[in-house]
Amino acid sequence: MEKKKTNKKFIIILVALVVVGGGYGTYKYLHSLAHETTDDAQVEKNMNPIIPRVTGYITKVNVKDNDIVKKGDTLFVIDDKDYVVRVEEAKAAVVAAESSYEAAKADIGGAAANVSVSDANIASSRGNIEAAKVRVWRANNDFERYQNLYNNKSITKQQFEQAQATKQEADANLRVLQQAEAASKSQRNASISRSNVSASQTKVAEANIEKAKATLRAAELNLSYTVVTAAVDGQVSTIDIQPGQLVQPGQALFYIINNEAAWVVANFKETQITKMKAGQKVTIEADAYPGVEFEGELTSFSPATGARFSLLPPDNATGNFVKTIQRLPVKISLTNNNDKEKVQLLRPGMNVEVDVHLK
Repeated sequence: MEKKKTNKKFIIILVALVVVGGGYGTYKYLHSLAHETTDDAQVEKNMNPIIPRVTGYITKVNVKDNDIVKKGDTLFVIDDKDYVVRVEEAKAAVVAAESSYEAAKADIGGAAANVSVSDANIASSRGNIEAAKVRVWRANNDFERYQNLYNNKSITKQQFEQAQATKQEADANLRVLQQAEAASKSQRNASISRSNVSASQTKVAEANIEKAKATLRAAELNLSYTVVTAAVDGQVSTIDIQPGQLVQPGQALFYIINNEAAWVVANFKETQITKMKAGQKVTIEADAYPGVEFEGELTSFSPATGARFSLLPPDNATGNFVKTIQRLPVKISLTNNNDKEKVQLLRPGMNVEVDVHLK
């Protein structure tokens, strides 16, 4: 019986497959000893939300979908008529408060002048009273002497009555001067009281001025907020606003994506992070740009697995437990060695493959 011929081509192909498969398997094994890779990774960039600070109707929109903007560029304008009126009201309130303050200061000045006049009148009255007391003393002595002489029939009744009238006049004059002094003291006390009241009113007026100025600053700030500008350089997202639309404070309208700074968040299995540490070199390749490699550096590890930050985190204490490998988000920063133009091509959310060099 004739032997079946061996197919040499089949043997060659089989040997080649074994050699190639063995070589590839050996390469992957050796590669795995010094590398950790994952394709569960996405590009991240700063996405700055555009949020108005005041309520109003949009009058003008200066940007379109995907426009490139610079910091300080006007994005849109809110109707400012109401805010202009509030600024004018605040300015009028400041003027009124300053007028009240000046009036209170004038009252203090007038009261101080009255106190000075009263002090002068009191001093003058005291001098006049001392002189009047001397005249009273002299008139009393003369009256007593004339009374004794009259009793002895040494003087006439007319002389006695004249001495008596002089005494009464001196007493009356002293009482008038004492009353004038009391009136001056009363006026002085009233002026001091008025001065104290005016001082209190001045403090209130000063507080009212500061309050009015603060209200004016707030009104001017709100007026400035009617012009919404870009806080950073970047590219705007889809613009979903139009003139006539009412916007509210805190309402996120669209985003500005900062294309300068980018990083990658890679979700590694928990079994892969054993030898990983911050500072290790990372090679990154985006699905959108095959063949283009980006250089990165492992920056930090998330404090918890991704599942813990989900809306409904797993609770293994209930129901049947099935162990699943968890993934831990790892932040990878792009280094300055990358081409800036290529980095700008990356968009947030793009899928990338990362290769962490463990050694």
